[in-house]
Amino acid sequence: MPEVIYQGDLPAFTGRNVPIKEIASAIGKDAQYVRLGIQQGLLKFGTAIKVGSSNEFSYYCPDKKVWEETGYFNKEAV
Repeated sequence: MPEVIYQGDLPAFTGRNVPIKEIASAIGKDAQYVRLGIQQGLLKFGTAIKVGSSNEFSYYCPDKKVWEETGYFNKEAV
């Protein structure tokens, strides 16, 4: 896949972990939809790591990746 070159002003990315609930609201989907999409590798703006032997996951969705995939950016935590 070729590297994307952006022209113009880019948002001031900080690496902020965008909460699942915030992403879901921004793209008009349910938070569970976003969680499952990340877990199954269908949504590429985040990673899901299983916590120990439990059924819980921890999510990391960096602001830059969320913006690249969805167009959503907010420098402030919502």
